[in-house]
Amino acid sequence: MANAGLQLLGFILAFLGWIGAIVSTALPQWKIYSYAGDNIVTAQAIYEGLWMSCVSQSTGQIQCKVFDSLLNLPSTLQATRALMVIGILLGLIAIFVATMGMKCMKCMEDDEVQKMRMAVIGGVIFLIAGLAVLIATAWYGNRIVQDFYNPMTPVNARYEFGQALFTGWAAASLCLLGGALLCCSCPQKTASYPTPRPYPKPTPSSGKDYV
Repeated sequence: MANAGLQLLGFILAFLGWIGAIVSTALPQWKIYSYAGDNIVTAQAIYEGLWMSCVSQSTGQIQCKVFDSLLNLPSTLQATRALMVIGILLGLIAIFVATMGMKCMKCMEDDEVQKMRMAVIGGVIFLIAGLAVLIATAWYGNRIVQDFYNPMTPVNARYEFGQALFTGWAAASLCLLGGALLCCSCPQKTASYPTPRPYPKPTPSSGKDYV
Protein backbone atom coordinates (compact mmCIF):
# COMPACT_ATOMS: atom_id res chain seq x y z
CA MET A 1 0.00 0.00 0.00
CA ALA A 2 2.90 2.35 0.74
CA ASN A 3 4.29 1.77 -2.74
CA ALA A 4 0.89 2.49 -4.28
CA GLY A 5 0.59 5.73 -2.30
CA LEU A 6 4.08 6.80 -3.40
CA GLN A 7 3.17 6.01 -6.98
CA LEU A 8 -0.03 8.02 -6.80
CA LEU A 9 1.79 10.97 -5.20
CA GLY A 10 4.37 10.94 -7.98
CA PHE A 11 1.69 10.90 -10.66
CA ILE A 12 -0.19 13.82 -9.07
CA LEU A 13 2.98 15.91 -8.75
CA ALA A 14 4.03 15.18 -12.33
CA PHE A 15 0.53 15.97 -13.60
CA LEU A 16 0.54 19.31 -11.77
CA GLY A 17 3.94 20.02 -13.27
CA TRP A 18 2.58 19.29 -16.75
CA ILE A 19 -0.31 21.72 -16.14
CA GLY A 20 2.19 24.30 -14.92
CA ALA A 21 4.24 23.88 -18.10
CA ILE A 22 1.16 24.59 -20.21
CA VAL A 23 0.31 27.67 -18.13
CA SER A 24 3.89 28.91 -18.32
CA THR A 25 4.00 28.51 -22.09
CA ALA A 26 0.74 30.40 -22.55
CA LEU A 27 1.51 33.30 -20.19
CA PRO A 28 3.03 36.41 -21.78
CA GLN A 29 5.01 37.47 -18.68
CA TRP A 30 8.30 35.73 -19.43
CA LYS A 31 10.25 38.94 -19.05
CA ILE A 32 9.06 42.26 -17.60
CA TYR A 33 10.40 45.71 -18.31
CA SER A 34 12.87 46.77 -15.64
CA TYR A 35 12.59 50.15 -13.91
CA ALA A 36 16.03 49.84 -12.34
CA GLY A 37 18.50 52.66 -12.62
CA ASP A 38 17.38 55.97 -14.03
CA ASN A 39 14.27 54.56 -15.71
CA ILE A 40 11.15 56.54 -14.90
CA VAL A 41 8.34 54.49 -13.38
CA THR A 42 5.36 55.02 -15.63
CA ALA A 43 1.72 54.00 -15.38
CA GLN A 44 2.21 51.08 -17.74
CA ALA A 45 3.91 47.70 -17.56
CA ILE A 46 5.67 46.20 -20.57
CA TYR A 47 6.28 42.47 -20.76
CA GLU A 48 7.01 39.80 -23.36
CA GLY A 49 6.32 36.11 -23.68
CA LEU A 50 7.01 33.33 -26.12
CA TRP A 51 4.21 34.32 -28.47
CA MET A 52 3.45 38.02 -27.94
CA SER A 53 4.46 41.28 -26.31
CA CYS A 54 1.99 43.23 -24.17
CA VAL A 55 1.52 46.63 -22.57
CA SER A 56 -0.67 46.92 -19.48
CA GLN A 57 -2.07 50.30 -18.51
CA SER A 58 -2.84 51.37 -14.95
CA THR A 59 -6.52 51.53 -15.95
CA GLY A 60 -6.51 47.77 -16.53
CA GLN A 61 -6.43 47.93 -20.32
CA ILE A 62 -4.03 45.46 -21.91
CA GLN A 63 -2.80 45.64 -25.50
CA CYS A 64 -0.92 42.69 -26.96
CA LYS A 65 0.81 42.14 -30.28
CA VAL A 66 1.56 38.66 -31.55
CA PHE A 67 5.00 38.13 -33.01
CA ASP A 68 4.52 38.23 -36.77
CA SER A 69 7.56 36.58 -38.33
CA LEU A 70 8.87 33.26 -37.04
CA LEU A 71 12.18 33.54 -38.86
CA ASN A 72 12.81 37.03 -37.53
CA LEU A 73 12.68 35.90 -33.90
CA PRO A 74 15.86 35.44 -31.83
CA SER A 75 17.29 31.93 -31.76
CA THR A 76 16.87 31.77 -27.97
CA LEU A 77 13.14 32.43 -28.27
CA GLN A 78 12.72 29.84 -31.03
CA ALA A 79 14.61 27.19 -29.05
CA THR A 80 12.61 27.98 -25.90
CA ARG A 81 9.37 27.59 -27.81
CA ALA A 82 10.44 24.24 -29.23
CA LEU A 83 11.61 22.86 -25.88
CA MET A 84 8.44 23.92 -24.08
CA VAL A 85 6.22 22.35 -26.74
CA ILE A 86 8.31 19.17 -26.66
CA GLY A 87 8.05 19.04 -22.87
CA ILE A 88 4.26 19.43 -23.01
CA LEU A 89 3.88 16.70 -25.65
CA LEU A 90 6.16 14.33 -23.73
CA GLY A 91 4.16 15.03 -20.59
CA LEU A 92 0.95 14.11 -22.39
CA ILE A 93 2.47 10.81 -23.52
CA ALA A 94 3.77 10.16 -20.00
CA ILE A 95 0.28 10.66 -18.55
CA PHE A 96 -1.22 7.96 -20.78
CA VAL A 97 1.66 5.54 -20.18
CA ALA A 98 1.81 6.07 -16.42
CA THR A 99 -1.98 5.78 -16.09
CA MET A 100 -1.86 2.23 -17.45
CA GLY A 101 0.78 1.34 -14.88
CA MET A 102 -1.01 2.78 -11.85
CA LYS A 103 -2.02 0.18 -9.28
CA CYS A 104 -5.40 1.84 -8.81
CA MET A 105 -6.29 1.20 -12.48
CA LYS A 106 -7.92 -1.98 -13.73
CA CYS A 107 -5.96 -2.37 -16.96
CA MET A 108 -3.16 -4.97 -17.17
CA GLU A 109 -4.11 -6.56 -13.86
CA ASP A 110 -3.09 -10.01 -15.07
CA ASP A 111 0.58 -9.00 -15.45
CA GLU A 112 1.71 -7.12 -12.36
CA VAL A 113 5.35 -6.85 -13.44
CA GLN A 114 4.48 -5.39 -16.84
CA LYS A 115 2.04 -3.01 -15.17
CA MET A 116 4.76 -1.67 -12.88
CA ARG A 117 7.14 -1.33 -15.81
CA MET A 118 4.62 0.89 -17.57
CA ALA A 119 4.55 3.16 -14.51
CA VAL A 120 8.35 3.32 -14.56
CA ILE A 121 8.39 4.15 -18.28
CA GLY A 122 5.87 6.91 -17.65
CA GLY A 123 8.10 8.25 -14.88
CA VAL A 124 11.12 8.28 -17.20
CA ILE A 125 9.16 10.21 -19.83
CA PHE A 126 8.09 12.68 -17.14
CA LEU A 127 11.75 13.13 -16.23
CA ILE A 128 12.65 13.89 -19.85
CA ALA A 129 9.73 16.34 -20.11
CA GLY A 130 10.83 18.07 -16.90
CA LEU A 131 14.38 18.36 -18.21
CA ALA A 132 13.11 19.92 -21.45
CA VAL A 133 11.10 22.52 -19.52
CA LEU A 134 14.00 23.17 -17.15
CA ILE A 135 16.48 23.68 -19.99
CA ALA A 136 14.07 26.01 -21.80
CA THR A 137 13.38 28.21 -18.78
CA ALA A 138 17.00 28.24 -17.60
CA TRP A 139 18.22 29.15 -21.08
CA TYR A 140 15.70 31.96 -21.41
CA GLY A 141 16.47 33.26 -17.91
CA ASN A 142 20.19 33.19 -18.60
CA ARG A 143 19.62 35.27 -21.72
CA ILE A 144 17.69 37.86 -19.68
CA VAL A 145 20.57 38.10 -17.20
CA GLN A 146 23.14 38.51 -19.97
CA ASP A 147 21.15 41.27 -21.65
CA PHE A 148 20.54 43.02 -18.35
CA TYR A 149 24.21 43.23 -17.42
CA ASN A 150 25.42 43.82 -20.97
CA PRO A 151 26.78 47.40 -21.13
CA MET A 152 25.75 47.58 -24.78
CA THR A 153 22.07 47.10 -23.87
CA PRO A 154 20.24 50.44 -23.54
CA VAL A 155 18.92 51.20 -20.07
CA ASN A 156 15.39 51.55 -21.39
CA ALA A 157 15.57 48.10 -23.02
CA ARG A 158 16.42 45.95 -20.01
CA TYR A 159 14.09 43.30 -18.67
CA GLU A 160 13.80 41.15 -15.56
CA PHE A 161 12.33 37.73 -14.79
CA GLY A 162 8.57 37.44 -15.22
CA GLN A 163 5.97 35.33 -13.45
CA ALA A 164 5.80 32.82 -16.30
CA LEU A 165 9.49 32.03 -15.86
CA PHE A 166 9.03 31.20 -12.18
CA THR A 167 5.99 29.11 -13.08
CA GLY A 168 8.10 27.18 -15.58
CA TRP A 169 10.78 26.49 -12.97
CA ALA A 170 8.18 25.22 -10.53
CA ALA A 171 6.59 23.06 -13.25
CA ALA A 172 9.95 21.53 -14.16
CA SER A 173 10.65 20.74 -10.50
CA LEU A 174 7.27 19.03 -10.07
CA CYS A 175 7.74 16.95 -13.23
CA LEU A 176 11.20 15.85 -12.13
CA LEU A 177 10.06 15.00 -8.60
CA GLY A 178 6.94 13.19 -9.78
CA GLY A 179 8.85 11.25 -12.41
CA ALA A 180 11.45 10.20 -9.84
CA LEU A 181 8.72 8.93 -7.50
CA LEU A 182 7.14 6.96 -10.33
CA CYS A 183 10.50 5.41 -11.13
CA CYS A 184 10.71 4.21 -7.51
CA SER A 185 7.90 1.74 -8.27
CA CYS A 186 10.30 -0.35 -10.33
CA PRO A 187 9.60 -4.07 -9.73
CA GLN A 188 12.23 -5.73 -7.58
CA LYS A 189 13.98 -8.75 -8.98
CA THR A 190 13.12 -11.86 -7.04
CA ALA A 191 15.86 -14.41 -6.53
CA SER A 192 15.19 -17.54 -8.54
CA TYR A 193 16.25 -20.87 -7.09
CA PRO A 194 16.49 -24.14 -9.03
CA THR A 195 13.56 -26.48 -8.66
CA PRO A 196 14.44 -29.12 -6.08
CA ARG A 197 14.65 -32.63 -7.49
CA PRO A 198 12.44 -35.18 -5.79
CA TYR A 199 14.35 -37.92 -4.03
CA PRO A 200 13.49 -41.49 -5.07
CA LYS A 201 11.17 -43.15 -2.64
CA PRO A 202 12.64 -46.21 -0.93
CA THR A 203 11.05 -49.49 -1.92
CA PRO A 204 9.15 -51.19 0.89
CA SER A 205 10.97 -54.10 2.50
CA SER A 206 9.50 -57.51 1.77
CA GLY A 207 10.74 -59.00 5.08
CA LYS A 208 13.01 -61.56 3.36
CA ASP A 209 16.77 -61.18 3.28
CA TYR A 210 18.58 -62.85 0.45
CA VAL A 211 22.21 -63.85 0.92
